[in-house]
Amino acid sequence: MIEFVDVSKSFWTGKRRKVILDGASFRVDLGNSLGILAPNGTGKTTLINMMAGLEKPDHGTVTRTSRISFPLGFMGGVVNRHTGTENARYIARLYGLDPDYVESFCRWLCGIAEYFDMPVGTYSQGMRARLSFSLMLALEFDIYLIDEGMPATTDVEFNRKAGKILRDQLGRATVVVVSHQAQTLEKFCRSAAVLRHGQIYMFETLEEAKRLYDYEAQG
Repeated sequence: MIEFVDVSKSFWTGKRRKVILDGASFRVDLGNSLGILAPNGTGKTTLINMMAGLEKPDHGTVTRTSRISFPLGFMGGVVNRHTGTENARYIARLYGLDPDYVESFCRWLCGIAEYFDMPVGTYSQGMRARLSFSLMLALEFDIYLIDEGMPATTDVEFNRKAGKILRDQLGRATVVVVSHQAQTLEKFCRSAAVLRHGQIYMFETLEEAKRLYDYEAQG
């Protein structure tokens, strides 16, 4: 479960204060995957990072009582001067898993050959995205966080293998995905919400959420 109670979050841009959440309260329960519609520039990545515990609210409380993933594409736990092997084994120990298994899994899924034994700082953006995705798929979570702004990989074989594993894991888990496109949410979620003027408006169906989202876009 993830619960936001009276949460506020804002940033000073240099010219004005950008409000992400303004006393917002909502809850994500296990078994009820949630899609959140929000226009670009409204703080989707900040919201998902707060769910993961990577960013703190200015006010209010965020409670997490389940095993919650880091956002897909997040590279904060990866050390650039260390190799893929070293990073995989470190993450495994951090989560109490078998380092040999996590290393072997990530090496197989990444498919970057000798680069897996080179410092991550030498990787291309696509290779870094593949390592991050592989590390997340090597772990088991109750709730998976997906940010549409995550780095993309253009490797067809990796996408095929990773996509199958992700679908299998998501079939047993709860998903929270933030996006500016309703089509993205259709793949993962039944219920949906809209991030609007610092508040999260919850709906039982994506269609209901989409009506409010489209109305705001036209206004």
